[in-house]
Amino acid sequence: MDTLATPRSDVSAASAMSAAYASTLDEHNEQRALAEAMVPMLGKLYRSNTVVCSVFGNELMNVTVIGLLKIHRAVRHVVPHLPAGISIHETMPFLTALVELGTELGPCHVDLGKLSVAYTREGGSIDDDAAVAAYVLNHVQHVLGAGPMMDLGRGRDVVLFGFGRIGRLVARVLLEKTGAGDMLALRAIVVRPHMDPVQDIRKRASLLKRDSSHGKFKGMIEVDEAGGFLIANGVRIKMIYAKDRTAIDYTEYGIEDAILIDNTGIWRTRETLAEHAKCPGISKVVLTAPGKGDVPNIVVGVNSDNIDMDETVYAAASCTTNAVCPPLQILDALYGIDSVHIETIHAFTNDQNLLDNFHKKERRGRAAPLNLVLTETGAAKAVAGALPQLAGKVTGSAIRCPTPDVSMAILIVTLKRDTTVDEVNNALRHAALAGPLQQQVMYSDSREAASTDMVSSTATTIVDSPSTIVHGNRTNIYCWYDNELGYVHQVVRLVEIIGGVQRVVIPARFDDDDE
Repeated sequence: MDTLATPRSDVSAASAMSAAYASTLDEHNEQRALAEAMVPMLGKLYRSNTVVCSVFGNELMNVTVIGLLKIHRAVRHVVPHLPAGISIHETMPFLTALVELGTELGPCHVDLGKLSVAYTREGGSIDDDAAVAAYVLNHVQHVLGAGPMMDLGRGRDVVLFGFGRIGRLVARVLLEKTGAGDMLALRAIVVRPHMDPVQDIRKRASLLKRDSSHGKFKGMIEVDEAGGFLIANGVRIKMIYAKDRTAIDYTEYGIEDAILIDNTGIWRTRETLAEHAKCPGISKVVLTAPGKGDVPNIVVGVNSDNIDMDETVYAAASCTTNAVCPPLQILDALYGIDSVHIETIHAFTNDQNLLDNFHKKERRGRAAPLNLVLTETGAAKAVAGALPQLAGKVTGSAIRCPTPDVSMAILIVTLKRDTTVDEVNNALRHAALAGPLQQQVMYSDSREAASTDMVSSTATTIVDSPSTIVHGNRTNIYCWYDNELGYVHQVVRLVEIIGGVQRVVIPARFDDDDE
């Protein structure tokens, strides 16, 4: 029986497909091998030099191999002329150059992605190791020569007062940031007395270890039941049980000149918060809620340049205030703002009820997981505290929705001149890439993004650019924000400023020209 010969064109097509399959797989495996090599290098820089590395704002410490690949790929969302993102092959030479500087390299935050893109844009070759090393050296020259602590002294002791949702997340971020110099050293956690301290500390260790929204703690947690310590990633944290907050002598636990972070929200005036600072061992107090009266409410990146370092008490404002102020500042600087209405769709919080029950505030008594709940927000008033030029121009309202984390702020803004969608989005994208708000603002061009994609974001606000609407001088900006972890990172940034332990950001400037 005769057999039919396979047409030559079909053979060629099959061969080409097989070759493409092998090539794509080989390229992926090569990138994965580089990512595997990158992990210990990132850890060495962090532990030995207190250096944080990132790629276009996304920190690389404690990230998995696949996570590193995804972060590099995600660059395409903020740099239009890089539709495939950047490869680890393009950032690895810069990481290698940093490691080779050894112990002379001081604390800093280095964006490997921005360095790589800027270098190649200036005509440099990634394969020229000597040229890359010289380029890196030029950018880090001002942080060389004094070892891992540079001018930071012994770092600053930190005490957490309260250990609820925000308190535990602050602890997570602080413990992840513990490096060679212990820039911020979590020394103690203060909670109310418990009839069984051993059971209490076990429970608190378990809650720190596991989180339904943000996943498992990245590290090791042990309990010293006899001594009353949590031990997390090698850091011994004393659990202090106290009825009277004013009677605690923190120096008895070896704590000096500490910054106390009050996570309870019970005391919000200067007078009541200042009571903490009367305790031996405490020198500064930071409130993780909006302060009342003349307490300075600080939104890092917005009004943090004017912090009075002689103050004792500070407030980190609210999660919503931190989310809306950066984009409003950008728009006001570029266009001027006549009026703003802020509509927040906010995840439910512990303040609400699981099922219908009594609540002192209207509507908040209804079951949080089952309802959209109309409520009020103090963000409108708080915005004027951080951006005084907008006083009297801002209104606000809020809806609590049945999701446990990640909220959205819709900014309905009347500008002083007409604009376009592209102009508005380009201004917001530029802020995400360069300038004083690059840690606060992230930019998304995805048309498939949803709230769970933003969980655990370190940014204060994520601009959903495909949703931007412009009609003449009126624009609607849609901003996602992780109302828990995104806000907590702002709190820690504020504590770093107050403690004098901020890392230098490298590169200091980045030209995001699309050409």
